[in-house]
Amino acid sequence: MRLVVGRVGRPHGLRGELAVEVRTDDPDRRFAAGSVLATDPAERGPLTVAEARWQSGRLLVRFAGCDDRSAAQALRGTVLVIDSAELEPLAGPEEFYDHQLTGLRVETVGGEHVGTVADVLHHGQDLLVVRGPGTRPGAEILIPFVAAIVPEVDLPGGRLVIDPPPGLLDPDAAV
Repeated sequence: MRLVVGRVGRPHGLRGELAVEVRTDDPDRRFAAGSVLATDPAERGPLTVAEARWQSGRLLVRFAGCDDRSAAQALRGTVLVIDSAELEPLAGPEEFYDHQLTGLRVETVGGEHVGTVADVLHHGQDLLVVRGPGTRPGAEILIPFVAAIVPEVDLPGGRLVIDPPPGLLDPDAAV
């Protein structure tokens, strides 16, 4: 699976530097000198990072062979990706990458099918966005990703088990 780590923005200066919109939680590693990144569209890459630096909260990157503003402009809008196999295993058994959770079948401890994990949000608390037959048509259920509500994540089995408190799945049934 390909994971987006950044998107090339506008050129910076005359020597081929580009602003990169970072979409990874480890930019210093992903954009270290010598790193090779696949691209979307594929014909623009792969790109090798020649140098990277932070300036005023922005990541500026120069890629090998991109030595002037014209070459940099040609890369604008390119999406930078890595293969999920390049990710290091996480330290704890209760830690997961977002892409591992997306697509898992969600069911209750009683075996009732709720839906499928469509996304993972990180807004102060991790939330699973669930869509599917157990939701109202077109609706999404936000499920806090905490052990008390999500007691089991079965990656090999492709499922996630929840023990929802009253009202989580059906707000009309809230106490």
